[in-house]
Amino acid sequence: MELTHDLDDKPKPIDLLIFSLQWLAVSIPAILIIGKVVGGLYGGPIVPYLQKLFLITAIILIAQIYLGHKLPLVVGPASVLLIGILASLNAGFGAINSSILIGGLVLTVIAVTGLFKHLQRLFTPRVIVVVLILIAFTLAPVILDLIIDGGGVVSSTHAFSFAIVFALILFVANGLLNGILKTTLVLWAIIIGSLAYVAIFGSIPLLSDGTAILALPTGFIGPLAIPDIGVLSAFLICFLALAINDLGSIQSVGGILKADDMEGRVKRGVIVTGLGNALSGLTGVIGSVNFSLSPGVIATTKCASRYALVPVGLALIVLSMSPLAIGYLGSIPGPVIGVVLAFVMAAQISSGLMLGQENAAVRTFDDGMIIGVPLLLGILVSFLPDTVASGFPATISPIVTNGFVVGIVMVLILEHIVYRNKSKN
Repeated sequence: MELTHDLDDKPKPIDLLIFSLQWLAVSIPAILIIGKVVGGLYGGPIVPYLQKLFLITAIILIAQIYLGHKLPLVVGPASVLLIGILASLNAGFGAINSSILIGGLVLTVIAVTGLFKHLQRLFTPRVIVVVLILIAFTLAPVILDLIIDGGGVVSSTHAFSFAIVFALILFVANGLLNGILKTTLVLWAIIIGSLAYVAIFGSIPLLSDGTAILALPTGFIGPLAIPDIGVLSAFLICFLALAINDLGSIQSVGGILKADDMEGRVKRGVIVTGLGNALSGLTGVIGSVNFSLSPGVIATTKCASRYALVPVGLALIVLSMSPLAIGYLGSIPGPVIGVVLAFVMAAQISSGLMLGQENAAVRTFDDGMIIGVPLLLGILVSFLPDTVASGFPATISPIVTNGFVVGIVMVLILEHIVYRNKSKN
């Protein structure tokens, strides 16, 4: 790939501004999409939650650039942890935050001690395919709830109809656009989709007149409680998947840029991710991960300088200090967020299928079963009625009612035990 700026180059101020704005256009939607969903689960004002999430994400991003992998990689909320949160709501956010904190510390220890290399062996191409696709499939109930959410003003039928048309336009645009417009499509989708929603259905809830222009995030330390073994186990499995996602993102960008000392970059990057998740748990926000969409931005801008992301981190910090700005960003209608989340998850499914094809993950009928059975089981568990889910003991409920965890456990059993001698990795 021909680049105008290499990894450690420092662009001129005007070039740096242009490149940073493009990275910022990619970073903000990534934080808003998952952040708005999780913040809504708390039931209180969403602005303080988003303020903290923007701030913690910025800290992790800057730490990665200077201390971690030192690569141009976008950082944002981990969708795999959203699955763990949704499956553990009955345990309370104190237990959820503590589980994220512990999971981050465990990931850090695994990276520091070198155990991560051994865990990588569990995640063969077929297992990774299931991880990527299963995240998208098990978020289907959340996406459905979002796209039929009329906010008490618009009927579910009208909200769903809007979402279907909007989704069709979004996917068509993805197929037709190129360059920076395609790279920043999610941002344009949020802006244009919100304006269209307001034009069709009327105004969305406005911020109160007393919303401050500048103010520090409140309640910086989140509630903490000792999690039971079921909740913690479910989150630790989610963190295994998060680690593989992190590894794939770092290696993909490092490989494209032919960066040196990739082993050291991976180790430092995962350590920062682990510590960042521990900080996220302590402050009561969802943990973060390095995103794999960065190669597309680099290919579009021809700039691979890691320093182009420094102003992005600073901008996120500034945004986190403005409840007014965060409030406007967080007022996106539910159907718009739902459609954009569906689009992002469709891209993740595509990535999983491409990975499977590149690694010849499905060569036999047994290979197909290793992938197909966990996906089907995970989907079924994700749509379990509440009456069934509530019948399980509290200690195992976060595991057996979590479609992602059930699917991952099943694919590991099939890959490494049942079909171990029938399917070559």
